[in-house]
Amino acid sequence: MKKIIFILCIITLQILTANSSTKTILFLGDSLTEGLGVSKNQAYPNLVQELAKKELNKNIKAINGGVSGSTTNDALSRLKWYLKRKPDIVFIALGANDGLRGLNLTQSQKNLEEIIDYAKKAKAKVLLAGMIIPPNYGPVYSKEFEKMYLEIKEKYNLKFMPFLLKNVAGVQSLNQADGIHPNAKGHKIMSKEVFKFLKEEL
Repeated sequence: MKKIIFILCIITLQILTANSSTKTILFLGDSLTEGLGVSKNQAYPNLVQELAKKELNKNIKAINGGVSGSTTNDALSRLKWYLKRKPDIVFIALGANDGLRGLNLTQSQKNLEEIIDYAKKAKAKVLLAGMIIPPNYGPVYSKEFEKMYLEIKEKYNLKFMPFLLKNVAGVQSLNQADGIHPNAKGHKIMSKEVFKFLKEEL
């Protein structure tokens, strides 16, 4: 009888340990993260969660904090709300709408830095995804846009994914009719790239 109780205690301890090691990742982004035009299950944050289980046999909780049309300006209030769920990792994928609208990049950088400061104060590990925009506002603006991410990466010594849409942007078969938002196939590729980028943190 004592032996059975001992074994049950060990199993319970193992279950508790496994549950306590489950990491929560907040994906804070815009329509690319929300999965505009595809289901939530097909969007890359959920697929990353599935890959963690399949490839690493790890349970993670992916919170999809993407909102269509979101800019760097409106994401901080959303972050504050999501921090109540105490994410271990905050994956920031913002700025595309700032760039597409030609917003002031000094302000965009300031917004991103406020988001990073706030996440760090909450003891979350911050990871940053960059973006590349079409030259609608001229090559100087596009270059300054890319430079913004590099400066933030250096300032905060962040792990940095240079382009969220790597291997997806510009590929017609991987995008919806608008040519901007990935379809389900595109999100699969995004999830593989994002998973490759952050799996060491899981």
